Amino acid sequence: MAEKACKNCHRIVEGDVCAVCNESSFSDEWRGHVIIIDPENSKIAERMNVDTPGRYALRVR
Repeated sequence: MAEKACKNCHRIVEGDVCAVCNESSFSDEWRGHVIIIDPENSKIAERMNVDTPGRYALRVR
């Protein structure tokens, strides 16, 4: 199964529902990824409005 990115929160998922925002709107067209380990101390997580650790796409179409 190909990895997809949630259009709402940009989380990279393999299932049918996003674990972070519970949405089911995904895109196969995404670019770049970042792994957020400690969202409380991460400037990237702050800029992306991420508060849950995980893999996130940088750009989702």
